[in-house]
Amino acid sequence: MAGPSSSPNKGRGAQSNPQNRFEKTGYGIVHPEAIDDWELKPRKTQYIFDESKSIVNRVDSPDVGMLWSANPYQGCEHGCVYCYARNSHEYWGYSPGLDFESRIVVKKDAPDLLRKFLSRKSWQPAVISLSGNTDCYQPIERQMRITRQLLQVCLEFRNPVGIVTKNQLVLRDLDLLQEMAGRNLVRVFTSITSLDEDLRRVLEPRTSAYRQRLKVLEALTQAGIPTGVMAAPIIPGLNDSHLPAILEAAAQHGASWAGYTLVRLNGAVGMLFREWLQTTFPERADKVWNAIMDVHSGQVSSSTFGERMRGTGAQADIIEQQFNLYTRKYGLNTKSMEYNTAEFRIPANDQGSLF
Repeated sequence: MAGPSSSPNKGRGAQSNPQNRFEKTGYGIVHPEAIDDWELKPRKTQYIFDESKSIVNRVDSPDVGMLWSANPYQGCEHGCVYCYARNSHEYWGYSPGLDFESRIVVKKDAPDLLRKFLSRKSWQPAVISLSGNTDCYQPIERQMRITRQLLQVCLEFRNPVGIVTKNQLVLRDLDLLQEMAGRNLVRVFTSITSLDEDLRRVLEPRTSAYRQRLKVLEALTQAGIPTGVMAAPIIPGLNDSHLPAILEAAAQHGASWAGYTLVRLNGAVGMLFREWLQTTFPERADKVWNAIMDVHSGQVSSSTFGERMRGTGAQADIIEQQFNLYTRKYGLNTKSMEYNTAEFRIPANDQGSLF
């Protein structure tokens, strides 16, 4: 298999910055060979501090495995080119392309907003996912520590939490996660799309290396924190053959559960991913693109619940059969994954928010 070609936007996933669909006017590089050098300098990441009025969102999609999500950041510096969350950046007035990974909205009041939300009289304790849209442990978290504060609030209230991350920074919060695990309040999933570092560098350019993510699984397991692996997304023709190795390595490093999804190139992500394919894997671009269309009934995305994450057709069936075969072989998904909601409480200093 030929390796990836070098990208003109080294360290970024997207190759361009398409116009926001909600904006009537915009600008972009149409003929890059005619642009002066200063236009092509690497983009520096900017952080925009937002004063959101809410932080917890109800998830109405029945096939994403969560009911509630809280995202301390909008946009993600990890730069995964396939990320479905890119489209949501347009609602903030930015492009789903390079803007998504270089203009990060920071919800600095998230811990206070979560505290108010959990103190509501109407709240029925349920799992809140801290990475329902973008990674809660992306690089800026090292300085902002908002995710850590959200965990502290959930621990105070004894409200369960689910986490999916590509970043080893999650180990910084081992102390909180251990205490939560002792009360059956947390599950941490590490997302691993391959074990090929050359692929990771172009597919997920600012994420932790795969070997570091396996060490995350190992460290969490040794600390008594329930953990699993998300092999997501599976991209036919690119990393589908890597699935058995991912599941084997995850099991060897302590994962108890595994999940997967097929790539879904919704909205602007389709154009961005095709552009990335043609730039990074020009000799395989058409083959991969056609393989993605094959698992989505001739499209590159599906909006049908029950199909959009798993795909349809012979190739999707083979991937599902492989997943089931190797999870059984490596002893994954044999344990219950129920959370404890019985200990939920409202701390004494938050009682006033009930009235």
